[in-house]
Amino acid sequence: MKLPHPIPYQGSKRNLADQIMRFYPDDFNRLIEPFAGSAAMTIASAFYFKANHFIINDINEPLTQLWDSIINNPKSIIKHYHDIWHGQHGNEEEYYYQIRDKFNETRKPEYLLFLLAKCVKAAVRYNAQGGFNQSPDKRRLGRNPQMMRDDILRVSHLLKGKIEIFSTDYSNILDLASSDDLIYMDPPYQGTGLNGGFNYSGNIEFENFVVSLFELNNKDIPYILSYDGRTGNKTFGNPLPDNLNLTKIEINAGRSSQATLLNRNEITYEAVFLSPALVAKIDLQKVIGNQIYQTDLFATHG
Repeated sequence: MKLPHPIPYQGSKRNLADQIMRFYPDDFNRLIEPFAGSAAMTIASAFYFKANHFIINDINEPLTQLWDSIINNPKSIIKHYHDIWHGQHGNEEEYYYQIRDKFNETRKPEYLLFLLAKCVKAAVRYNAQGGFNQSPDKRRLGRNPQMMRDDILRVSHLLKGKIEIFSTDYSNILDLASSDDLIYMDPPYQGTGLNGGFNYSGNIEFENFVVSLFELNNKDIPYILSYDGRTGNKTFGNPLPDNLNLTKIEINAGRSSQATLLNRNEITYEAVFLSPALVAKIDLQKVIGNQIYQTDLFATHG
């Protein structure tokens, strides 16, 4: 059975979740996602019984309100989506922009769900004034309400009563963690928020983020960080300091949709970094096997 994914979201790790979960310790208290987005790792971890308690956080408050509705009030959000989706027939493009205006006026999560299901590449884009400004995908109507209903109900069943939901700065969420937890971090790629994109996390400062990682290390808190990647010889993301003592693993993510479109054979590798506290809890050599390989750490930043 496929993992449910009611919130389509560009950059979701849903298709890589099984590979990332290979680095989980055998036993931990909570899984914490400070940059939740589609909460792919939380859903996968609940689906495969990897954890029983969860914390998700996202600075995008309408998104966390949507998660709260999906998990704790699924019937209401299902009905809203059904009614909004069916309202578009015969006037799809203009209707999308009407819903987008309503969302920007009200910030209601049911409007956001429709926009995410219908917008180009499920890519969240906000303008400098905080208004959702992504265009519709004119080739499709968005996720069918019946499929959406099934995924919402399955996610609610997996997570209701087991999760805390926040919308605050990621650093506040990291302060909640203990050495018995596992943190999974998938921060926005550097450059998110430029050229009219969404300032997803209030312009995450690289240096402040690195300080947060050092603090987690000092507390012996296990974490997994999805941080950069490469396609061919092109690498994305500033290098992390090598004195963080992180172990970098590259995961074969296959050909990107852009490479496929351009008929290129370039393979994308997404990198995950394992904290020292996590590496101490797992048999890394056994986990890596022959399919995932370790690469050299980044050079020292600065």
